[in-house]
Amino acid sequence: MAKSIPLLLHACCAPCSLEPVRLLLEEGFDPHICWTNPNIQPMDEHDRRLGELRRWCAATGIELIEADEDFERWERGVAPIGARDRERRCRACYAMRLARACDVAVERGFQHVGTTLAVSPYQLFDTCNSVLEQLCLSHGLTPVIRDFRPWYPEATRRSRELGMYRQNYCGCRFSAAEAALDRARLRDERRARKG
Repeated sequence: MAKSIPLLLHACCAPCSLEPVRLLLEEGFDPHICWTNPNIQPMDEHDRRLGELRRWCAATGIELIEADEDFERWERGVAPIGARDRERRCRACYAMRLARACDVAVERGFQHVGTTLAVSPYQLFDTCNSVLEQLCLSHGLTPVIRDFRPWYPEATRRSRELGMYRQNYCGCRFSAAEAALDRARLRDERRARKG
């Protein structure tokens, strides 16, 4: 039997980790979860997502590495971009989080790095993967890039089945406002069709 390949998998939450971990295990990887998400606000939301990830990792026997999080650096480097330019803001946010994950990979001897951000259809898939590729190249690592978006409905179903806490925005205060506006727009469109 072939030996599995250790993989450091940056994770944003437990529900988004379900399908990537399952699929990567099937491919022959041995995923170890890395949490570093200084973007998630408010702090009780951050702690709730981390708590859910801790519970799931403990229940499944997956190692969870909690890396340092520089909240002040996020506020200085990403928050000033604000809502003006989502692509630029998300690129800066991905870069901060994935750079820390790459640092952890080097520190712990991993050669392969991936992220669960690629499961959500709400993320900027190409931007995120471009950032991951550049960071892996600069750290001497191999990026493991997969399009997990087709499995998002399955991840949603499984997370509900498992009673997991599911958030309704990416994590930062800007994404929370954008998600609320999207929900209001969809609600108004449904009402207009009924009326």
